[in-house]
Amino acid sequence: MAVAAVVALSVGCSVEATSPQQSSKAPKAPSGRSAGQAQKRLDDLRVAGPGSMSGYERERFGQRWKDTDHNGCDQRNDVLARDLDGIERRGRCVVVAGRLDDPYTGKNITFSKSRATEVQIDHIYPLGLAWRMGADGWAADKREKFANDTGNLLAVWGRPNQQKSDSGPGEWKPQKSYQCTYAIKFVAVAAEYDLPVTRADHTALEDFLTRC
Repeated sequence: MAVAAVVALSVGCSVEATSPQQSSKAPKAPSGRSAGQAQKRLDDLRVAGPGSMSGYERERFGQRWKDTDHNGCDQRNDVLARDLDGIERRGRCVVVAGRLDDPYTGKNITFSKSRATEVQIDHIYPLGLAWRMGADGWAADKREKFANDTGNLLAVWGRPNQQKSDSGPGEWKPQKSYQCTYAIKFVAVAAEYDLPVTRADHTALEDFLTRC
């Protein structure tokens, strides 16, 4: 877990991603129907306490960026192509350049393959958190599907991704203008995989949905 996230947990506070170089482009607001559906799904999610991280390893979630949709490109490059603007490719799949309007902070990032860590692929519902909330008991193929599901993947600036680490929304928050969209995505993944949420995460998600 990143140092910032550890500090936030130790003092019982949440961390909200911010940037001194905010973009003037606001994230597109979801429809009221999407927010309403997310609220209903959130109401239906089980609330549970987190289990142990014992036995967790990234490798327990299978092959990284496996081409699970069988389009010939790995999931990392699929997500970069989806989330970046002005992309350049090497061959049919490999994204080597582009621009990211970081959803977590609003910062504008110029992506290049030579500085690939500037843009990272985040698991919206983190793998470590999923492990603690029941994924430790899943079959291996379900964990691999979860880790490579593009509905749970998002291209983001590397710094807030490291701060977020395996934290849920009760411990870490994106910028306010993205909290509605983030909550809708998080709840959709939790519902799809029948993952519960902690009480703190449930409360935070309810608050995020009021921003829709």
